[in-house]
Amino acid sequence: MGAGHHHGRGHGRGPGRGRGGTAAAAYRGRLRLTLAIACALLVAEVVGALLTGSLALLADAGHVATDVIGIGMALLAISAAQRPAGGRRTFGLARMEILAALLNCLLLFGVGGYILFEAVQRLRDPAEVPGGLTVLFGVLGLLLNMVSLALLMRGQRESLNVRGAFLEVLADALGSLAVVIAALVILATGWQRADTVASLVIALLIVPRTVRLAREALEVLLEAAPRDVDLDQVRAHILALPGVTDLHDLHVWTITSGMPVLSAHVVVGRETLDAVGHEQMLHDLQECLGGHFDVEHCTFQLEPHGHADHEPGLCH
Repeated sequence: MGAGHHHGRGHGRGPGRGRGGTAAAAYRGRLRLTLAIACALLVAEVVGALLTGSLALLADAGHVATDVIGIGMALLAISAAQRPAGGRRTFGLARMEILAALLNCLLLFGVGGYILFEAVQRLRDPAEVPGGLTVLFGVLGLLLNMVSLALLMRGQRESLNVRGAFLEVLADALGSLAVVIAALVILATGWQRADTVASLVIALLIVPRTVRLAREALEVLLEAAPRDVDLDQVRAHILALPGVTDLHDLHVWTITSGMPVLSAHVVVGRETLDAVGHEQMLHDLQECLGGHFDVEHCTFQLEPHGHADHEPGLCH
């Protein structure tokens, strides 16, 4: 009496989701352009830090370096995730995007720690920083980062991988703003420690967003239910279908951003299956979840009463 059904008609496909691809695939071109902008900005800020001696500018350049590495890894992950499933990898390499996002977090934590260490040293022995030249490089960084943010704004709502890149650029944009403000304070008051304070602000901007991204990536790797899928509502919708008498082994998890998966054992009365048939029952389940929840793949096992008592303990 067991029966399985796969639902992949695209109910879960977001507005930016590429046909047959992951959520981040549709933004590959924008990520490439963002990477080019980040490379140009990295060169400019390194030169600026060398010319001015600004720790804040150097901190921002260090963060841009992680942008370059992180976005590059994101693009590689997207390419890997597009490879077709086969052999032992039944979902292909879609999880590579989540691993890339988690690795980005480790890079950001490292950069934040380095900036904090250097800032403490500068507080004890502040360096002379020319405010005027620092302002120019800070404004340049801010403008380029704003362009990158505009490119990634939509995609960060649909993909953890793109969101990782977006958060890096956002923190870098705020860092550039801090550089500008610190340089203006130096110009107006001559207080050199303003540059060190700005570098501390940049480090503190990096950490909270990185923690949030790491938590979301770990939830995917631990196969937690997506936050936008209410399991109680899913259970209620399935149980409300005519002929469904019980439900067990309900699992919902995420393969990668934009690819939620659901499986369930649905107990159906024999008279219902005799009347409507397996195909109609599976169609009703598919329409029920596809019409109310953003789930890309659904697998159902239809069972008669008492079947669960004969299943191995690990299946409950």
